[in-house]
Amino acid sequence: MPIVAAFMVPHPPMIVPEVGRGSEKQILQTTKAYERVAEEVAALNPETIIISSPHSVLYSDYFHISPGKGAGGSFEDFRAPSVRFSETYDTELVDEISSLAKEKGFPAGKMGERERRLDHGVMVPLYFIRKKYRDFKLVRIGLSGLPLTDHYVLGQLIQKSVNRLNRRVVYIASGDLSHKLQDYGPYGFAPEGPEYDRRIMDVCSRGAFGELFDFEESFCEKAAECGHRSFVIMAGALDGVSVKAEQFSHEDVTGVGYGICSFYPGEESPERQFLKDYLRKEESRLQEAKEKEDSYVRLAREVIDHYISEGRRIGVPADIPKDMREQRAGVFVSIHKQGKLRGCIGTIQPVTGSVAQEIIENAISASVRDPRFSPITPEELPWLELHVDVLGVPEDIASGEELDVKRYGVIVSRGGRRGLLLPDLDGVDTVEQQIAIARQKAGISPQEPVKLQRFEVIRH
Repeated sequence: MPIVAAFMVPHPPMIVPEVGRGSEKQILQTTKAYERVAEEVAALNPETIIISSPHSVLYSDYFHISPGKGAGGSFEDFRAPSVRFSETYDTELVDEISSLAKEKGFPAGKMGERERRLDHGVMVPLYFIRKKYRDFKLVRIGLSGLPLTDHYVLGQLIQKSVNRLNRRVVYIASGDLSHKLQDYGPYGFAPEGPEYDRRIMDVCSRGAFGELFDFEESFCEKAAECGHRSFVIMAGALDGVSVKAEQFSHEDVTGVGYGICSFYPGEESPERQFLKDYLRKEESRLQEAKEKEDSYVRLAREVIDHYISEGRRIGVPADIPKDMREQRAGVFVSIHKQGKLRGCIGTIQPVTGSVAQEIIENAISASVRDPRFSPITPEELPWLELHVDVLGVPEDIASGEELDVKRYGVIVSRGGRRGLLLPDLDGVDTVEQQIAIARQKAGISPQEPVKLQRFEVIRH
């Protein structure tokens, strides 16, 4: 039996009267839509409700699925300890999803945190559902820092597991929209905020899930959304079937976007296998990009391909341009996969005899030694995008007034601590941001005086 319905819902604690204490009246439209969701869930009579939440346990490279037999929670952190939950997990379904993930070599399962405490991204939907319906078990799904495509794959695994067990399931994708819709909101205003809400409500009201992949990481970060990856998992759980979508509500009066939609699956529909479509287009785009790569990037790619596939370090090729063989400079090699950073290692000053050697060393380090990421695998090689930055000589500057985030990178140093940030990076729009990130990388607090240097790069 397939998933019988899915719902996109927000999770503002203030919508719970015991928490809001009157302020919930600001979002009455959302409350009424939530009550409708609860009524429809009750009418569907599901055996299990799956809720994906941005506030569940989150790892950078792993999806956490509810361990143990159950969990409890309350709104104690929001001054309403009397509103409590005690939920029983569908352990058979959890085990099926985990087993299927292990079988596929996919990073999802019950490892990690064991705390039996529900988060508000789960409890807010439960608050409304429990008023109308009680005879169900729960599965809680956490998000991850992995690409959107992996979130969609998790949804596909959930769909397959539900079908294997013939479970009657409702999927709840919990997630607020932008947190930057109004100047008076919790995070202020950004133009990307209203644009995100407009786009996501348009996409979801049409059930056009393939367009969820069109939201760039930097755009989502600037909009300060929290639910996008949750919605993508839901889309994967409805992969390959027709969907009747309906928008119930959208509000932004608090400065945060709250959207509610329903999705009822129908017949099998091969044209709605959105991940296949996306990967086909992405493969074509990457192939075109590879054909335009210059000698610097081609060398980095050749180095990474050989090292990851064969464990072999190549030497400096004889047919590379003269300046790569003779010039010495600091070099950074950056690796991206499906819009997300996958590795970046570099040298501020040259430590080898040539730019070519610098590229070779840093390409290997970026692919297997960046401490923020696991080593790149052979299966990832076709999906990598590479950049090579050749650094100019750093020059001392008196203050941030001499910086330009598009033109100059910055080096921040104090004693033996030093942090570097390249220029013209997605999501870094101001000098203040640039310096703050460089400080953070160096472990230098905002209050400590620092030495500033700037540099230019030639980006390949």
